Amino acid sequence: MTDRVALPSGWVCASVGDIVTSDGIFTDGDWVETKDQDPKGDVRLIQLADIGDSSFLDKSSRFLTRAKAHALNCTFLARGDLLVARMPEPLGRCCIFPLDGVEQYVTVVDVCAVRFGTSSISSKYMMYVINSPRTRTAIEAVKSGSTRKRISRGNLSRVEIPLAPQNEQLRIVGKIDELFSELDKGVERLKTARRQLQVYRKSVLKQAFEGKLTSQWRTENKDKLETPKQLLARIKRERAARYEKRLKEWEAAVEAWKRGGRSGKKPLKPPNPNNVSRLSLEKTESLPILPEGWSYFHLGLMIDEPKYGTAKKCGYNYQGTGVLRIPNVIGGAIDASDLKGAQFDEDEKQIYSLESGDVLLVRSNGSISIVGKCALISKSDEQYLFAGYLIRLRSNPAILLPEYLASLLPSHALRTQIEYTAKSTSGVNNINSREIQSLIVPLCSPGEQEVIVERLSSSLSATKAVVAEIDNHLLKAKALRQSILKRAFSGQLVPQDPDDEPASVLLDRIKAERKPKAKSGMVRRRTRKKRATA
Repeated sequence: MTDRVALPSGWVCASVGDIVTSDGIFTDGDWVETKDQDPKGDVRLIQLADIGDSSFLDKSSRFLTRAKAHALNCTFLARGDLLVARMPEPLGRCCIFPLDGVEQYVTVVDVCAVRFGTSSISSKYMMYVINSPRTRTAIEAVKSGSTRKRISRGNLSRVEIPLAPQNEQLRIVGKIDELFSELDKGVERLKTARRQLQVYRKSVLKQAFEGKLTSQWRTENKDKLETPKQLLARIKRERAARYEKRLKEWEAAVEAWKRGGRSGKKPLKPPNPNNVSRLSLEKTESLPILPEGWSYFHLGLMIDEPKYGTAKKCGYNYQGTGVLRIPNVIGGAIDASDLKGAQFDEDEKQIYSLESGDVLLVRSNGSISIVGKCALISKSDEQYLFAGYLIRLRSNPAILLPEYLASLLPSHALRTQIEYTAKSTSGVNNINSREIQSLIVPLCSPGEQEVIVERLSSSLSATKAVVAEIDNHLLKAKALRQSILKRAFSGQLVPQDPDDEPASVLLDRIKAERKPKAKSGMVRRRTRKKRATA
């Protein structure tokens, strides 16, 4: 329950259940199973995804017939009803139902529908007060469930809210609307600026990997440009040299393993580069024409065998080694603020180790926009291992600079290939090692790559700083919104008028009017015997 705090003169503490009149409703939504639904039906099923924080999101597209709705004894929604989400995120968020139509809308069981049945209670006031920090805290205190947190309608009915006099409710709503309107305009301007910066970033990346960013450099360095044949020959040489180096390191490791009494697993022999075959580049005709000194190649020719991460279960309160996961891949770099970990033996640490210059790529996710996101590993990240939904790419820097690869992967040309390859109808999008190696990338000389990386860093670092500042302002706007609600429902947003009818009189009138009708069940509070899938 809400902690008792001092309220302004004329205000009272009341529960939602106290305020619903005999002509109103206060009920859970309806159990509408998949078998009950019909895509050609004329009654829309409002879902949790539609319920925003003070806004109706209008996302769902589920239907049933009117006959089925009547057979299930559904409660039909009306414009102006209050919809409260009994499941997160966040728990208890609510909005006003804005759609018109007689017997055209019902809602799922995890949404509570409230109709006060009197003009003396402002639905908008109630929406704002339920979404305020004070009420959210009260709702959190009475939530239930071990994995899927929820609030029952019974507990929701007992959550106390500060009820202002009727006239003051209208003044509060008017002031909140005014302040939120100005805040929304500022937020929209910030979001517009952010979108424009993202468009600029994509444009710069496009120019970089079509050779337009370094056209002057090529004019001044014609002696450093290579033909496609020369570039391929160099790739083969550098791959062979890298393999020989790795082979000697492996042989030395095996000797050390033998001298140590063959303790632990025998070091793994590096795969022969000949195992990566050259694939046809017939599809390059659909890609941009490259300038002199550039060629298209498969990514597999320029990287070691990609490595999948560990499948070991990790937790927050770990003793051992931190493991990087999808939430740690942010903005092209590693953010270790949300870190899990586990215990690993030395062999596991070697297998899932990271080196400065590695690129971690998200290989699997329900959102296609997340698949292919990557982060460049820095020296400080070498202490971590990496998890199974990530894959480690280790380039041969004599052919492909790690910074060039990390900047190339988010470009339009690579995003198009990744999304086309990874997209799935099963709900989980995935790109595997073979498909990553088959990605077609535009390649130039290491000297030109260095220039591209330098110019991208110069152009995009300022953009990144501005985006971070915009995100900071958006967070402040969200906090300001909560601050406005907090002030509103502690009586600090608008002045009190001593001539207003006290809220206690209004509450007594509702209670007195409801008492003789309560026995006939006109205030609906349905009891359900079981719960079905919505």
